[in-house]
Amino acid sequence: MFSNAEIGIDLGTANILIYSKTKGVVLNEPSVVAIDVNTKDVVAVGTEAKEMIGKTPKNIIPIRPLRDGVIADYDVTAQMLKVLLKKVSKKIGVSMRKPTVVVCTPAGSTAVERRAIHNAITSFGAKTVHLIEEPVAAAIGADLPVDEPLASVVVDIGGGTSEVGIISFGGVVSSNSIRVGGDNLDEEIIHYIRKTYNVLIGERTAENIKMEIGYAHPNHKEDTMSIRGRDMVTGLPKTIDITSTEIHEAIKEPLLKILDAVKATLEDCPPELSGDIVDHGVVLTGGGSMLQGMKEWLASELNVPVHMAPNPLEAVAIGTGKSLKIINKLQKAAK
Repeated sequence: MFSNAEIGIDLGTANILIYSKTKGVVLNEPSVVAIDVNTKDVVAVGTEAKEMIGKTPKNIIPIRPLRDGVIADYDVTAQMLKVLLKKVSKKIGVSMRKPTVVVCTPAGSTAVERRAIHNAITSFGAKTVHLIEEPVAAAIGADLPVDEPLASVVVDIGGGTSEVGIISFGGVVSSNSIRVGGDNLDEEIIHYIRKTYNVLIGERTAENIKMEIGYAHPNHKEDTMSIRGRDMVTGLPKTIDITSTEIHEAIKEPLLKILDAVKATLEDCPPELSGDIVDHGVVLTGGGSMLQGMKEWLASELNVPVHMAPNPLEAVAIGTGKSLKIINKLQKAAK
């Protein structure tokens, strides 16, 4: 065992990923904590807590302490990190005493939000904490040449935020961060089914619908899915059939907001770098980018090549870990 572990943390709204310099991504669990409201004790964290959503007695509430990529509940986030780091410590056989940590923050986060993330990480005894902007971490994790004088465009669609960044010479040339992500797509599906069918469904059902028959591109082969929910008139369970065309209509608005953010970032790009974008295109990372037809839809709307990162779900976590090597260069570029 060595005392000074070096880890990268992707503190996501939907999932927390922890990257170890020696073992790669060692933890990927939902950012959910189940709390006993009477005692204020943490009952479960991560996967175990997510499975409790919509199924717990009144005294146990599963909550997401991160909203829109930033900390909404400071104390619960700190407790969650302590539990997950203990789990990582056992898994990789490395002491987490005074680790050096790189953690990503949304490009549009405020100084107060960054300070909250910094404090939550230091509260469990981190020796050094480096903050890195999410688009830069995503670009590093997607193996883009971030420290070269080339425009690397990355679109990271997470659970709570979508980050768009143009990176050159290790720094962000142009970026946009919008608080729209995979969670918003789930909310739109819940809202659509309630309004159209008078049926109430939960977050997990909405997420399953999105993954099964959610399409970004309007032109697709139509799929149908049977779902169960609660009839709002009778209060009894009800099964309904929905189509992928309906779901596309339901999630169209947040998808267009993501497209607008990408277009706005590309419009801010210096002319000298525009040629690189035409040649190399845009790289997608994040869980939201895995929506069916997302790559094809963005390519048709932007008229530039669109590629998927080799490992879109883990790109940001891998980037935070890899950035330990080049963190000094990145900090100089930011000054």
